[in-house]
Amino acid sequence: MSAASATKGTVLLVEDERDTRELLAAAITRAGYRCVPAGSAAEAVQKAIAAGFIDVVVTDIVLGADDRGGLGLMTALKAAGILAPVVVITAYADVEKVKRALNQGAAHLIEKPFRAPALIQVIDRAKMQASDVRHTVEQVLVRANLTDKELVVARHLLAGLSYGEIAERESNSPKTIRQHVSTIYSKCGVASRAEFFHLVYAR
Repeated sequence: MSAASATKGTVLLVEDERDTRELLAAAITRAGYRCVPAGSAAEAVQKAIAAGFIDVVVTDIVLGADDRGGLGLMTALKAAGILAPVVVITAYADVEKVKRALNQGAAHLIEKPFRAPALIQVIDRAKMQASDVRHTVEQVLVRANLTDKELVVARHLLAGLSYGEIAERESNSPKTIRQHVSTIYSKCGVASRAEFFHLVYAR
């Protein structure tokens, strides 16, 4: 069993203050999660991609000199295909930033100062309440250990495209696409598109 599978999930923690980051990372780890800490938005995106699958993102709104860095990070993560629920940390009540965070899809907000157990409770709730269907889809696909090409084909399958349509979009032959689909089904333990849909959505 891998370290990731033996935990409650993976949390991406983005906090530019080193001491705070280390304290929160330790608390998150003690709570049973795998913690991926980052000190900047750019580092966070790189680490999130490398981590394979992120269950919850925790980010401060203010990152370094950028007082909206956390908001920009939310956009960057979505662009990178990382659709985990986001918990936003704010040091003070800023109505405009809070509104923007919520409009951009933040699952929860937590205001400083807070105790570590309060953050863990919020992380637990965010993970349980994650309702983004795309996030669920990505969870299934990533954990099936699909290659990058297989991930692309799998997403087309779930979008309802035919083999011919997928072949045209990906500049491949239908035969090549059928081979990819066969491998995808094998890795996911299914035998048909109907079973594949059931695996992904009936959760």
